Amino acid sequence: MDYKQQVEQATAYIQGIHPNPVAIGIILGTGLGNLATQIHVELEIPYQDIPHFPISTVESHSGTLLFGHLAGKKVLAMKGRFHYYEGYSMKEVSFPIRVMKQLGVQTLLVSNASGGLNPAQAVGEVMVISDHINLFSENPLRGKNYEEWGPRFPDMSVPYSPRLIALALQIAQERGIKLHTGVYCGVEGPNLETPAEYSYLRIIGGDAVGMSTVPEVLVACHSGMEVFGISAITDLGVVGKIHQVTLDDVLAAAAKAEPIMSQILFELVRRLD
Repeated sequence: MDYKQQVEQATAYIQGIHPNPVAIGIILGTGLGNLATQIHVELEIPYQDIPHFPISTVESHSGTLLFGHLAGKKVLAMKGRFHYYEGYSMKEVSFPIRVMKQLGVQTLLVSNASGGLNPAQAVGEVMVISDHINLFSENPLRGKNYEEWGPRFPDMSVPYSPRLIALALQIAQERGIKLHTGVYCGVEGPNLETPAEYSYLRIIGGDAVGMSTVPEVLVACHSGMEVFGISAITDLGVVGKIHQVTLDDVLAAAAKAEPIMSQILFELVRRLD
């Protein structure tokens, strides 16, 4: 069975349970699963029940697909995502995005936890992603291209929606919320970076670094979705501020950032057309 047939089977299974299309998709990243409590859930499908769907192996990620309402809008949310470092291929990592598109998703909101590279950032603060640098060795678009899914050579001149970035910054200004904007570097992981690697990432233009998001955004852009990305700064890769970091540290920092991200995403969804 080829990849396209796997996507179709997964889509058919979900549509058999939830036949109505949903236009807004959300990916809840590390330590940010509590954002799901903002959603009035109508249906919850465990990943393991969906044909060909990967299953998260990271303890900070749940593994359920949520259908419900957020800020009065129908949404589809991934509570837990997949990572290249777990051993999945890029096509597996981005599989849910293909399924989301078939389910009607037109706007994708992506959240993650990341290491800050910009000296202006502090742990627990939040950065809106304006662009990214792809440092993964594999690309989810590699291989056979299905024209009905998107073009062979998708343009990436505007990967993150200027409209949604401007709207998020407006929301932050109205509410007195401090928001950074910057470039996200996507790396393979699972190790954190060395001091020299942090310096390199900063030199090439990065403001934050993480092990997710880029594969999903590549596929979302290929599919013609409008994308918004937001990062919780959970540790710092800035000279003089680098120290040993545990998963507990990351989760604690993500929890600190979560109320800010919740406000931004809730209000962003409310104002979507």
